[in-house]
Amino acid sequence: MNSLFASTARGLEELLKTELEGLGAQGCQVVQGGVHYQGDSRLVYQSLMWSRLASRILLPLSECKVYSDLDLYLGVQVIDWPAIFGPDATFAVHFSGLNEVIRNSQYGALKVKDAIVDSFTRKNLPRPNVDREQPDLRINVWLNKDTASIALDLSGEGLHQRGYRDSTGAAPIKETLAAAIVMRSGWQPGTPLLDPMCGSGTLLIEAAMIATDRAPGLHRKHWGFLGWAKHDAELWKEVTSEAQVRARKGLGEYTSRFYGSDNDSRVIERARANTRRAGLAALISYEVKDVAKLTNPLPEGPAGTVVSNPPYGERLDSEPALIALHSLLGRNMKSQFGGWNLSLFSASPDLLSCLQLRADRQFKAKNGPLDCVQKNYQLAENATGAAGGQLAEDYANRLRKNIKKLDKWARQEGIECYRVYDADLPDYNVAVDRYGDWVVVQEYAPPKTVDANKARQRLFDVIAATLSVLELPSNRLILKTRERQKGKSQYQKMGEKGDFMEISEYNARLWVNLTDYLDTGLFLDHRIARHMLGKMSKGKDFLNLFAYTGSATVHAGLGGAKTTTTVDMSRTYLEWAERNLRLNGLSGRDHRLIQADCLGWLSETDEQFDLIFIDPPTFSNSKRMEDSFDVQRDHIGLMKNLKRLLRRGGTIMFSNNKRGFKMDFDGLAKLGLEAQEITQKTLSQDFARNRQIHNCWLVTHQAKD
Repeated sequence: MNSLFASTARGLEELLKTELEGLGAQGCQVVQGGVHYQGDSRLVYQSLMWSRLASRILLPLSECKVYSDLDLYLGVQVIDWPAIFGPDATFAVHFSGLNEVIRNSQYGALKVKDAIVDSFTRKNLPRPNVDREQPDLRINVWLNKDTASIALDLSGEGLHQRGYRDSTGAAPIKETLAAAIVMRSGWQPGTPLLDPMCGSGTLLIEAAMIATDRAPGLHRKHWGFLGWAKHDAELWKEVTSEAQVRARKGLGEYTSRFYGSDNDSRVIERARANTRRAGLAALISYEVKDVAKLTNPLPEGPAGTVVSNPPYGERLDSEPALIALHSLLGRNMKSQFGGWNLSLFSASPDLLSCLQLRADRQFKAKNGPLDCVQKNYQLAENATGAAGGQLAEDYANRLRKNIKKLDKWARQEGIECYRVYDADLPDYNVAVDRYGDWVVVQEYAPPKTVDANKARQRLFDVIAATLSVLELPSNRLILKTRERQKGKSQYQKMGEKGDFMEISEYNARLWVNLTDYLDTGLFLDHRIARHMLGKMSKGKDFLNLFAYTGSATVHAGLGGAKTTTTVDMSRTYLEWAERNLRLNGLSGRDHRLIQADCLGWLSETDEQFDLIFIDPPTFSNSKRMEDSFDVQRDHIGLMKNLKRLLRRGGTIMFSNNKRGFKMDFDGLAKLGLEAQEITQKTLSQDFARNRQIHNCWLVTHQAKD
């Protein structure tokens, strides 16, 4: 009787124990990462040939305490290595684990190798050679604290390498994990199985191998036991022959079908090639098809199982394509696959919630370093569309109506960037902005009184409906979440993609960045104000304070300003402003860019200007500013300094975003200034519902009596 250890992925230990017991293993003991068990020589070969879940089958040889590198050396050398393999066989050492004395795995492997080689030379036997690439034998040493466990790896390469898969898709799962997913999916051999995002076909191939009684080790060419001195070639031949007979019989008797689809034709070709190598081409059919166009291959029955490992991203809020994919999948499952089972394996439970389905069972497992979950769903017969579909339909109808009106208006105006939805419906509190062929969806963070799951699901509905109504590719939708923040929260950095795109606004060309910042570099609600500045600036000296990316300066420059001065505290945004100016042929000494605290610069300069545009933050306490700033509290002090810079007959355009802002007319009068509110004139059709998005004023010297 041999004592053996079968390793496996975390989370699959109990499933592996059941499998080994089915093969005849005795004394099974589950530990983290595997199962200890016992069996005769036939079971050694049976578990190697037939285990679908084990990563490796190891034959433990010895354990030793390691308090020094000499302890490791002597503990390995005490094993009778010439009785395990001959000097003509090559070997390799895989060493894992560290402690206070063995602090480097390569050093540990070197000590083990020296001990093995010396055990041969001490008996005057030829020295065996090391082959790290494809050795005849592989020695595994695992150091856990002060104990080293030494074992012979009977597998060779990992048992997930079945021999049928030469190439994989973008994010493959190991064959052993794929087999576990199939086993846990609720699928029963003899019923249809479909993978709508099949990639290289691994799930379907593993399922077909189970269904046709095909041993997972049947296609492997190399085994770790072939150089083992105790290898029983005749017994192995018997086990192999039996597996071949069972595979032929299973394939001949199996009649149900397997179906795979993917939207990438190259991936489908790889899946077909893998399936041919597995000898299962007669059972599995593939087609190039997007999930959105998925249909039931057996609409008249029988019911089967949909199983898949859909793609997932690291950040949910940067993956609207994945949100849309899962939302569409959930809708499709309910409308097309009533009565079927659905089983999905994912590293993102949030994405699975997009399905709007309630799981009956779920399992946890590791996919490499990723914590994953597998959820099983029973799809109700005669299911309608998505839960909450009426609300989603209301949003879609409103968006459709807005687009019909605004697209025509935008073309007539000569603008490419505009808002197509602005929290029109209370249940869908988002803003949707079009930037040429792209769309940015900004979710306004819901109050704590709104259930987080319900809010998330509504966002998923928004994304799916937006893509559908606008007939937009999912990779052209950008999702952002806007928290309630004070100050210049638009400067919040979100990424480092550096993807700039050029857009047009009236006669101006501007760079926008849809991904790296909370805002895009262009405040759409100020569009008309910028256009007005362009018309007001001919022959004038123009000043732009708190200039952001300088889009107002571009309009002034194109409108014929004599000079422009652009001031902002951010180097990033000033460089962006310079790019915008150059894009429009505005450069040289007449177009200055100044990096400075705007309030400090304003209090110190003695320059004079004919036209000043200022759009300060509502509140700011930036570390680079000496004092805090509140636009309501401090706007008269601001105007006092602005008047000093304003030539007689000049104009200040003053804008801010504070809701309920009240102009201090008495304070202005004391300064000799008067203000005319032009807010309504600066709001365009796409902001018709949000009259308080900004307020805007023209401030001039008081008229003389």
